Amino acid sequence: MNKAAKTPPFFEREDQERRFWEENDSSDFVDWSKAEQVVMPNLKPTTTSISLRLPVSLLDSIKVAANKQDVPYQSPIKTWLTEKTKAV
Repeated sequence: MNKAAKTPPFFEREDQERRFWEENDSSDFVDWSKAEQVVMPNLKPTTTSISLRLPVSLLDSIKVAANKQDVPYQSPIKTWLTEKTKAV
């Protein structure tokens, strides 16, 4: 960036700031060539609930397996799905 970065204005409300950044280019205020990638390990991933129909016998087997591991019954399902999608 050859020109000096501008200082962004002070915002009293979030909606004012949102509108400002929608209408202005952040590269006028930040030298993105000096940006560094940051890892935030303590962030919890966003989750969503789903409805999944399983045969009762399969769900019972999952619950028994989870009980043996002393974990909630959803944990083995999540683990299996994670492993299978990483293999793809």
